[in-house]
Amino acid sequence: MLATEPNAPKDQDQAVLGGGCFWCMEALFQKLPGVISVQSGFAGGSSKNPTYEKVCEGGTGHAEVIEITYDPKKISYDQLLDLFWRAHDPTTWNQQGADLGPQYRSVIFTTSPEQHKLAEASKKNAQDCFAKPIVTQIEPLTHFYPAEKYHQNYYQNNRNAPYCRAVIAPKLKKLHME
Repeated sequence: MLATEPNAPKDQDQAVLGGGCFWCMEALFQKLPGVISVQSGFAGGSSKNPTYEKVCEGGTGHAEVIEITYDPKKISYDQLLDLFWRAHDPTTWNQQGADLGPQYRSVIFTTSPEQHKLAEASKKNAQDCFAKPIVTQIEPLTHFYPAEKYHQNYYQNNRNAPYCRAVIAPKLKKLHME
């Protein structure tokens, strides 16, 4: 999707966030009232139509991200960013837990100048919650590429998978979302 061609109807908006593994982020944001859908995918790289395997090799420049479609009358962009800061460690460069590499970087892809302004302000405010500097990148979205079908709704479809039990379920519990 081109950032200039939003995928959401006029009464909806979209946010594109990368906070490590897209399976974790997807599971969290799907639980928020006002969120209509969450799609795992890739953004921020140079290659077109990247595959999970190519992104994991590290040469595409893409980050694992989620595209959130939400109703701004029910949840604000600022509220989404609030969960984003709590859902991962924005002070680690190219790493979230055991997941290492540029595809796991902390990044906010903005779809408008207003989102960019709100993201910068949110990052500044969030810094008070962290002892180390936030390294989250904030940049305009150029393209979002959906991940392969088996990555969509991963936690919902694979709750007993080892990664889901060891990483996602504890994160949901920590954030009081399950």
